[in-house]
Amino acid sequence: MLLTRRHLTGALATLPLAPLLSGCGARGRGRDTLTVWAMGNEAASLPALVRGVDWPANAPPIVVQPLPWTAAHEKLLTGFAGNSLPAVGQVGNSWIAELAAIGALAPVPAHAMTLLGDQFGAVIDTNRIAGTTWGVPWYVDTRLQFYRKDLFARAGYAAPPSDWTEWKAALHKVKRQAGDGNYALLYPLNEYEQLTTLALSAGARLLRDEGGRGAFSDPEFKAALAFYKSLFDEGLAPQVSMAQISNVWTEFGRGYFSLFLSGPWTIGDMKSRLGPELQDAWGTAANPGPDGVGSAAPGGSSLVVFAGGAHGEAAWDLVSRLMAPGAQLALHAATGDLPARRSVWTAAGLASDPTVAPFRTQLERATALPKVPEWERIVTEMQIVAERMVRGQFSVDEAAKEIDVRADRLLEKRRWMLDRGRTL
Repeated sequence: MLLTRRHLTGALATLPLAPLLSGCGARGRGRDTLTVWAMGNEAASLPALVRGVDWPANAPPIVVQPLPWTAAHEKLLTGFAGNSLPAVGQVGNSWIAELAAIGALAPVPAHAMTLLGDQFGAVIDTNRIAGTTWGVPWYVDTRLQFYRKDLFARAGYAAPPSDWTEWKAALHKVKRQAGDGNYALLYPLNEYEQLTTLALSAGARLLRDEGGRGAFSDPEFKAALAFYKSLFDEGLAPQVSMAQISNVWTEFGRGYFSLFLSGPWTIGDMKSRLGPELQDAWGTAANPGPDGVGSAAPGGSSLVVFAGGAHGEAAWDLVSRLMAPGAQLALHAATGDLPARRSVWTAAGLASDPTVAPFRTQLERATALPKVPEWERIVTEMQIVAERMVRGQFSVDEAAKEIDVRADRLLEKRRWMLDRGRTL
C-alpha cells in the first residue's frame, strides 16, 4: 500500500509550504511548458545542456527551476502533497525508495530501459525496487580513499594495501612517519559513511526480513564494527567529529592525518585548496576489504519523471536526450560529475586518469544500500551508537544489539504493513 497524497498533506501541515512551493504550482503541472527541477552545480549547468539537445520544435518549451540541495528533499515531498511536482526532476539516488513509496514517481517505461544498458549495476540497483525501475542514473559517485602518497611512500607503500590486515599495518607505519600528535586517518565520529563502507566491504546485509528488522548483530556487521573500533583503540584515528576539524585541507596538508574517505567532488577541492608543493603528493585508492578490494555505497543522482504529469512522453524524451553520450560528456565537462554510462568514461579518458580511475574500480564493486524509506534515520542512529562505542560506553556486541533495537523501532510500521501483505 502506498502512502497517499492526503496522508502526506496531513503530515506536512506544519511546514512553511508557501515559500517552498512559490512559483512552481501552475508551471509544474502546466501544459504549456515542461519543467525540470535540478540542484546544485547540475542546476546551474542544465540550461546550457538543454540548449544543446536537439529538441523538437513542436515539443513543449523546457523550463529549468534550480533548487538548493538543503531544501530539495522537503520541496519534493511538499510538491507531491500539493500536486505541484514538475515533469522531470533530478533526485538523489538515496531518495528513490521514499519517493517511489509515496507514489510520486512514474516507472521507467520499457522503451527507456535501454538507457541503463552500459551503466554500473549497483547504481541501477538503487533505483530498482521490487522489480520496478524508477529512475535513470544521470551521474554517479561513491566514496573511496584520498591519501598522502608521499607519507605512504616514506612508510614503504606505493598505495594503501587492499586488505584490512595489511592496510592497518600500513597505517601504523604511516602514523610513525607522521610524528607525535598526528594520526594515520580521519574517520569523523559524526559521519556514518566510514562505518557503512566497512560493513559493505565485510558483506553485511544491514537489514533482514524484507527490510523489516535490523541485521546489525550478524557476524559480518560485527566484524566491521570491531575493526572500526580498533582504528580508534589503536590510536590510528582521532576521536573527533568533523566540526572539530578547522580546515580539512590544511590538516591534510600538514600531515595531521594521511588518509580520509570522500567522493569525486573532492578532486577539484584538492586541486584548488592544496598548495602547489602538494599537488603531486596525494592520490586516490579503492577501499580495502577483509580479503581484498572492498565495497562502498553507490551515490549520485538520477533523472526521474514524476507521476501524473502532463507531458509524460516528452519528459521521457528529454531524459533520453540528456543521457546521450554527447550530453553526458557535456555534463562532465561542466560539473566534473562522473558519467553514469561506462562508454562515456572511455570517451572522456577517465578510465586512464590515475586520480579518477579508482572510482570506476570502486563503482564496479559497489553495493546498494537497503531500499527502505527509513534508511537515513536508521543509519544516523547506527552512527550515534557507534560513536558511543568508540568512547567506551558499549562493547561491540552491546553496540550491535543497541543498533538493532533502534532500527527495529524505526521499522515498526514497515513490519505492520509486511504482516498484512503490503509493501512500503
